[in-house]
Amino acid sequence: MPDLATLAPLIGFLLAVGAFAGVLAGLLGVGGGIVLVPAFYYVFQVLGYDGANIMQVCVATSLATIVVTSWRSVKAHAAKGAVDWDVLRGWGPGIAIGAAVGVVVATRLRSETLTAIFAVLALIVATYMALSKPHWRIAPEMPRGGRRYAYSPAVGFASVLMGIGGGSFGVPLMTLHGVPIHRAVATAAGFGMLIAVPAVILFLILPADGLLPPYTVGLVNLPAFVVIVAMTVLTAPLGAKLAHAMDPAPLKRAFAVFLFLVALNMLRKALF
Repeated sequence: MPDLATLAPLIGFLLAVGAFAGVLAGLLGVGGGIVLVPAFYYVFQVLGYDGANIMQVCVATSLATIVVTSWRSVKAHAAKGAVDWDVLRGWGPGIAIGAAVGVVVATRLRSETLTAIFAVLALIVATYMALSKPHWRIAPEMPRGGRRYAYSPAVGFASVLMGIGGGSFGVPLMTLHGVPIHRAVATAAGFGMLIAVPAVILFLILPADGLLPPYTVGLVNLPAFVVIVAMTVLTAPLGAKLAHAMDPAPLKRAFAVFLFLVALNMLRKALF
């Protein structure tokens, strides 16, 4: 085990990241996991854990925290009547199936490959966040029929490979199909539950190889989970409140630049 002098600043770092991730999940609807996965990756590497499944541990632990964060965020948004329950009911089964398939695929990839996938998808998300305009539309309503059956598993699958709650894909999907931004953010919080719950169950029971951080069950690291959740349960409702009180567009573009740089750094580590 690392000594206290090493652990203390890293725990402080994770507490700050957890607070930021909770606000982010409620405010921008991009999912706190998009911050947590790189943070876990950094902390575990500093502690000397860089084995065959370390990126899978980052993804699984992030999704475990999203179970709690999404639940808190959905409650806060639902209290304001912002959640579209019809969308959640219609898209839920496909998203959950895609998430389960994502777990199976993720556990079969090399850590470096999963890191590269995260980085590439994060670059796409960051680019969209930086360039998108509120008036962009593909259609006036959410996809139905065959398109919904194709899109919903894709949202769950891609989200699990990134360890995120679905907001990064769900919010753009909904806004491009005519859903108002605040309603899209609120409903995407529900996507997080649909993705994270089945994914975490599988990550807890699937076997893992290589040197893992202490107190890792399956692929979920319990200490990192506890530290993050301690902060996100406090700050996710704050993010939801801010989302209804301000225009998040300027902050979204600033975060896109930050995410772009983080993704480039992770891609560099995965490839070189």
